[in-house]
Amino acid sequence: MMRVAINLLTDDPGAPSGAHWFWKQVIREMDPLLGEDEELHLLVSPRIRHEHSGYGPRVRHVTFPWSNERRSLRTLSEQLYAPVRLPRARIDVFNTLIAPLVRPAPGVVAHFKTLHAFTTPSAINPAVRLYRRTGYPHTAKVADAVIINSESLRREVEEHLDVDPGKLRLVPEAVDHEVFRPGDPAEAASRLRRERGIEGPFVLFVSSLWPYKNVEGLLRAFAIARRDLAGHRLVVVGGAADADYATRLRVLAHDLGVTDSVVWVGGIRHHETLPFYRAADAFVYPSHNETFGLPILEAMAVGCPVVTSDCSAMPETAGGAALLADPGDPAALARAIVAACGDEGPRLRDLGPSRAGQFTWAATAKATLEVYREVHAARGGRR
Repeated sequence: MMRVAINLLTDDPGAPSGAHWFWKQVIREMDPLLGEDEELHLLVSPRIRHEHSGYGPRVRHVTFPWSNERRSLRTLSEQLYAPVRLPRARIDVFNTLIAPLVRPAPGVVAHFKTLHAFTTPSAINPAVRLYRRTGYPHTAKVADAVIINSESLRREVEEHLDVDPGKLRLVPEAVDHEVFRPGDPAEAASRLRRERGIEGPFVLFVSSLWPYKNVEGLLRAFAIARRDLAGHRLVVVGGAADADYATRLRVLAHDLGVTDSVVWVGGIRHHETLPFYRAADAFVYPSHNETFGLPILEAMAVGCPVVTSDCSAMPETAGGAALLADPGDPAALARAIVAACGDEGPRLRDLGPSRAGQFTWAATAKATLEVYREVHAARGGRR
């Protein structure tokens, strides 16, 4: 047998993260790929167990007391309970973000999606930052393989962690093409008018409001671009973990004279972003740092023209199907926004779905499962 445990405890059931949606898709696609001698054991708390149910008989649960709604207790349980509980479940391979100090299984797979503790430390509170800055190096050292989602993240891992490059396994993320696909922009715009009161053409941003996402730069660029985009609004979809930061963004919008042209939607569920992508004249993602940038592909999948940053992983993800600009140059961003809403729009609408179609969750799940099999075999297991 190969029994793989996937640590899902870092999710907060009250505020699902990007990792939550990632694993929902990957586990769904991995389930039918499992051989008769393979099992997935999902580490869940009672509060998140229902979010990861309905799979086949080879997908099981290992229940821990807490997930990320009780972060400190969750961390303690990972460190103290996992080395006891996982051997009892006869786990062969453990997939986790941060490994316990005591090895809980013969094989360990580190699954890094970001290195914000090193690259954008201000986005993380001091206690979490300290834990990750000590936990990531330990995990990279003890792991048999390290899954990364882009070449950009590979460079960050090699810069900040003392890791054997031979351990790194590139597995890109993907788009849910059942949800994010082209549709009628007019119908989507009508729905947004009816349900959210959003009128007229607009430029869109979708993501959590962290400083490194650069909504400040987007506001400055929009203030310049709207001189050529009469009647356009800027629609910002995403919640802010820091209320003070959200207030600063609104103050900046006021100072720039664009308050009446900015719509702050707040946080919504993942699938609810679809009509925004379909109705937008352009999607703008001017982040300073991303290891993948999934919203770029989601916008492309529905045929929305994309403007994104010319740094970090964003050019890699965009793959020539977006307009790139320096996120630190509002004037350059503004020119790209105007172009995407104008002459460049039809070309980008054609390129986007093709580019997004290269990334599927089935391929991501298959590649991830192959890493588990590789580690299991290296640890003496058989296929």
